[in-house]
Amino acid sequence: MEITERLSKETARDYAYRTLRENIIKLKLAPGSMVSENDLALEMGLSRTPTREALIELSKSQIVDVLPQKGSYITKIDYSMVDEARFMRLVLERGIVEILCDTATEEELKTLRYSVSLQEFYLGHGMDDKFFKEDNAFHRRLFEMANKMQSYKLMNSMMIHFDRVRMMRLQTSREVNELLTDHKVIVEAIAQRNVTEAVERMTLHLTRYKVDAELIRKNHPDYFID
Repeated sequence: MEITERLSKETARDYAYRTLRENIIKLKLAPGSMVSENDLALEMGLSRTPTREALIELSKSQIVDVLPQKGSYITKIDYSMVDEARFMRLVLERGIVEILCDTATEEELKTLRYSVSLQEFYLGHGMDDKFFKEDNAFHRRLFEMANKMQSYKLMNSMMIHFDRVRMMRLQTSREVNELLTDHKVIVEAIAQRNVTEAVERMTLHLTRYKVDAELIRKNHPDYFID
């Protein structure tokens, strides 16, 4: 696993949850793999209790199967779950950009443009992990600016299914420049109060993963439910 430092005021359970979630998304904990509660706890420097609690919480999103007396299983990728997560995100984020076309301030647009510039730097220097993180931060900021963080939290519980495919797309296809271009177009459409363009581009942006589905499956056949 990839272990990061525990954040200030982060509980052991929250740290375990964040660490496991990030490693599942990054495929460090591979789809279809069995994991040991004891081994995970040892690697994170935690006791078994917060580790078990984190695994149970992840199981609520159907990304982990906790098997009594046997261990835990990182679920394989089920495209029906990916599609449901994408559907939720698509409905919410199209609504978010509609709101921002009416409410976004110059300071907020400046923040979004700075995020895009960071993404461009990371992508240009082959820093895929940092690009992925800033990509997520960009979308979170849209919800923050629209004052819809409860909607974001609801959506985020399902996004782990979608995010695994997004990470595989980054690792498999070098056409990720399209994602950066989408962000640029979305920001400028918001700046111009062009609701139609903002919504259409967000729709395109959140459906791009389908283009690479066959290639992703070919490269990682063991990661998917048949």
